[in-house]
Amino acid sequence: MTPPVTPLRLVSRTASAQPALQIELEGACVRFGRKTALHGVSLQVRAGERIAFVGANGSGKSTLLRALHGLVPLAEGRRHCGVREDGSVWRQAMVFQRPHMLRLSARHNVALGLWLAGVPWRECGARADEALHRVGLEAQARRPARVLSGGQQQRVALARAWALRPDVLLLDEPTASLDPSAKREVEALIEQFEAQGLTVLMSSHNLGQVKRLANRVVYLERGHLVADVDVDHFFHGELPREAQLFLKGELPWR
Repeated sequence: MTPPVTPLRLVSRTASAQPALQIELEGACVRFGRKTALHGVSLQVRAGERIAFVGANGSGKSTLLRALHGLVPLAEGRRHCGVREDGSVWRQAMVFQRPHMLRLSARHNVALGLWLAGVPWRECGARADEALHRVGLEAQARRPARVLSGGQQQRVALARAWALRPDVLLLDEPTASLDPSAKREVEALIEQFEAQGLTVLMSSHNLGQVKRLANRVVYLERGHLVADVDVDHFFHGELPREAQLFLKGELPWR
């Protein structure tokens, strides 16, 4: 049996300054067959936060994102979604590391996503055009999405998510396998979404990207939440040994 891990938590606010709770996990465990991918993770996400999930391959970053989004069942624990003052739920959208592009134009990839989300078809075209303009792809709107470059496809995926007008945007390695120019373009879009007030939850292996885009870092080790700290503390403060080794690039092969 894997021993419990007591995480380092230094993210705190005064009661009067608490932003609205959007998603909460309490003691969340996720299992795939005999393998436990998350061990008793407890985590709160509040409005306007920019959280980066970091850790080695297999640490549970993608599984945690999917658990927060409700895409994987919890073997133990609970997931709770907060509501707005008017009682409506916070909207969420997720962009995967390798987003799937349908055999349609970029515009129809976005429009169909809106239609599947319940938007009347007569509104979908205009909202798709607005979203593609938002990510700088209006000139590519009628091209087949699958012939676009990797960076352009990632921007289509961001447009598809942004078109849903989410309050929480979840990104799984959003710039993995992109060239430096495409990475800069996608990062610039994420910064714009953050400036709009969206809550952004992002897994990343790129520590420079974490510094640029996050204000809070959650470090995972073999499915355990080991540290949950402000970004400045993660890079300059005291951390558990596992996180220190990760920052130095000295984690052993498993």
